[in-house]
Amino acid sequence: MIKINLIPVKRKKKAKPVPPFLIAAVLILLVSGIGVLFAYKSIAATVTDLENQKKANAEKLKELEKKVAEVKNFESLNQQVTQRKDIIKQLTENQSIPVRTLDEMSTSLTDGIWIISMNITGKRITISGVGFSNTDIVTFVQNLKASGFFDNVNLQGTSRQMKGTVETYTFNLTVEVAA
Repeated sequence: MIKINLIPVKRKKKAKPVPPFLIAAVLILLVSGIGVLFAYKSIAATVTDLENQKKANAEKLKELEKKVAEVKNFESLNQQVTQRKDIIKQLTENQSIPVRTLDEMSTSLTDGIWIISMNITGKRITISGVGFSNTDIVTFVQNLKASGFFDNVNLQGTSRQMKGTVETYTFNLTVEVAA
């Protein structure tokens, strides 16, 4: 007997080939994704490197600021030492001036002259004194001028006074140290 199968047989459908534009689109998408991922990793690595470099530079900057502060401190100390050395040098140079001034003053004094006060301001000296006569005072002023140690010897004035039975003359004069 002949058998007829009326039940439809399921036939396997032939797989339709994937359209080439879809394969190309997926490949392009995959390559683009890999490219974006690579670019992201590269940029992230660069950002991390730059942040590390920024931290290192900040630490270096702090160290340099400390060194700058040390240098400024050293410069100020150096300036103070230089000032002190200059003061010591000036004091050493001027140390002999008062001694020499008094020596020249005592050499120039004549008999009959007494110095009451002597003010020294820098190189200017103001002298007040008493003498027995105007001649003694004039001789004293001439001796000061002749000493060479004093300049601008200026007798400012004399006045006559009686102390008991003795006649005296008070005087004021200014001189400048030549040295």
